Amino acid sequence: MPYPLKPGTMYMMPTHFGPMTGPRQGPGGKSGVFAPDQRKTMTVSVRFLTDGGQVEPFLPPGFTLDGEPVVEVFASYMTRIAWLAGRGYNVLGVRVPVVFQGSENRAAGPFLMVLWENLTDPILTGREQLGFSKVYCELPEPVEFDGETHCTASWQGFRFLDMKVRNLEEADSQAADSALAPNDDDTLRGVLHYKYMPRTGAWGEADAAYAVLSPVTAPGAPPQARYTGNGELTFHRARWEDLPTQYMIVNALHGLEIKEYRGATIEHRVGGGDLIDQRIVT
Repeated sequence: MPYPLKPGTMYMMPTHFGPMTGPRQGPGGKSGVFAPDQRKTMTVSVRFLTDGGQVEPFLPPGFTLDGEPVVEVFASYMTRIAWLAGRGYNVLGVRVPVVFQGSENRAAGPFLMVLWENLTDPILTGREQLGFSKVYCELPEPVEFDGETHCTASWQGFRFLDMKVRNLEEADSQAADSALAPNDDDTLRGVLHYKYMPRTGAWGEADAAYAVLSPVTAPGAPPQARYTGNGELTFHRARWEDLPTQYMIVNALHGLEIKEYRGATIEHRVGGGDLIDQRIVT
């Protein structure tokens, strides 16, 4: 007889073999077993001021730029992740400050335009369950030499990003995450995303298309160490032959004018959550 889907239990394809394990659900369909974990994360980030008119065409419905169009490109390198039984993976993200105004909710924070990851498992769970705009690439560990930290990203041998940080000095850890601090008004705070899932057979139509929020309800623990300095980055222009499914992403970022760099940061953190409080904003 056909198998039933248990109410209140998270499934992902293939559903035939039972509830899927992942960041928000452990073996046997138990929720919340991996949060908070004691993952170790090193994040390298570079910020630059660009032309707001170049960024606005990439914003989904209901989104507008909030203040200066400062783009942040960050690479995080994680180990000891509980839901991966101690393994790790790396990510590369691009975000800009926005405000989302819907019919019921107003939210502010960085809009995560794209997040590359080098492992299938978090890509699938993040896209399907959370609505993150995740795609795959190769993200080797950063190279640290002669006072410089060099991060790269590539796909099938084509390097599409070089990012370098130098002249680092120890900084105040308490100053981190100020852009995500909760506010006293009714504006929701956190990282914003836009979830889109196509409808099978009705090509060009969506099964899901809405804004989602990774909320911040209380100040997080400060990083164990934080360093600030100078940075620079280059997104290398790609042909379709170089990046058949991602060339439009990389070329859009390559085309952003860098008016001036706004500093660079390296942070070291311990711990992380499971984003079980991810929500739709309308």
